[in-house]
Amino acid sequence: MVPTVRAALLAALAAPAALVVAAAAPAAWPVIPALGLTLLALVLFDALLAGPFGGLRLIAPGDCEVGEPARIAALADLPGRVTGRVDLSLALDPRIASGGRLDFALQRGTEGEASVWHGSSLVTPSRRGSAMITRGWLRWQGPLGIGARQREIDLDQAMRVWPNLAAVRSPALQAFLKDSQFGLIARRMRGEGTQFEALADYQPGMDRRRIDWKSSARHMHLYAKEYENERNNPIVFAFDCGQAMCEPVAGLPRIDRAVSAALATAYVALKGGDRVALYGFAARPQLLTPFVTDARDFHRLQRAAAGLDYHAQEPNFTLALASLSARLARRSLVVIFSDFTDPTSAELMIESVTRLVSRHVVLFVTMADAELDEIAGAAPDGMGELAMAVAADGLLRQRALVLQRLRQIGVDVVEVPWDQIGMRVIDAYLNIKRAGRIG
Repeated sequence: MVPTVRAALLAALAAPAALVVAAAAPAAWPVIPALGLTLLALVLFDALLAGPFGGLRLIAPGDCEVGEPARIAALADLPGRVTGRVDLSLALDPRIASGGRLDFALQRGTEGEASVWHGSSLVTPSRRGSAMITRGWLRWQGPLGIGARQREIDLDQAMRVWPNLAAVRSPALQAFLKDSQFGLIARRMRGEGTQFEALADYQPGMDRRRIDWKSSARHMHLYAKEYENERNNPIVFAFDCGQAMCEPVAGLPRIDRAVSAALATAYVALKGGDRVALYGFAARPQLLTPFVTDARDFHRLQRAAAGLDYHAQEPNFTLALASLSARLARRSLVVIFSDFTDPTSAELMIESVTRLVSRHVVLFVTMADAELDEIAGAAPDGMGELAMAVAADGLLRQRALVLQRLRQIGVDVVEVPWDQIGMRVIDAYLNIKRAGRIG
């Protein structure tokens, strides 16, 4: 049993009155403690009127996605005649709610369930992983509003926060997969790719480089080569799980934005008949999944991506990319999601990527730094703002130089804002596949 805020306010208002009584009529001082005891008795009586505790049932989703709203609801059984306010506080993992605390009020149920109080609140998980709702505190007030009962309940309820698959479920991507040549039906696609399929009559508008001059001279008729689309290409999505990728952008860590884009691209690749694996690294390699070959096994990639942890350390590109290259038996497309903050780490990254690009096709994906762009482009109001703008412009120039060096060694580079990264990575993958650069 505990006093409420109203009881505390009454006690605070009674203090000046007690001082006035003590100054004006010292003989009446026994009235002051009597009033205090009366208030205490009223608090206890009001708490008794609040009634007993019947139980608490928490309804939380067992699975949710990072960055997507999820609803946590509660049902409290309070068999007494509760007429005051009912509040619930939950202690949970900070990745579910900021600060590790969630508060919401409960409302009385329908007439047939007068003793049942219900309420809910929306949360937006900010990081992947397994999170726990450990404990709850329920407080319900009596009819006077000065006394309340409080009950602590052990909950130990788990919520699994998965990577965000909103891009995979998007109508635009589903329509693309439905109408695209990389569709659900495994059929021989002629006209693109690099694997020779057959000869066909040359038609106006065809690429003249496809004309088979020897066959055309032999038959006195123009023939063009048709090719079959490449399939079964190994695609590896490599994630830098280091400190720079753990920094938030628009409320979510960069690594989570990268994982969502990679899973959307992986889904398209599986539909197109390619094989997909995930690779995570920080100071040392963390994860390398087996290649998934069927879209029906996409959940394995999602589960593996959920296990990519956050590391507050600098990534070791030399060790990570050398280990990855040693495990790849054939030429593959390696999609690297990373970021860099200083020239030294960028130089080490370029050296490691140079060795990797000699055997594989490399696609480097990074998110544009909107904060630096804003600082560099803002009109300075003083010397402090001017110094910040100059520093930001210098960092942007270093960043552009690093990306240019990557392009010069043969790396495809995608640098876009975070909200465009998914479709741009898919476009880059399809362009590389159509050009026949993987096989």
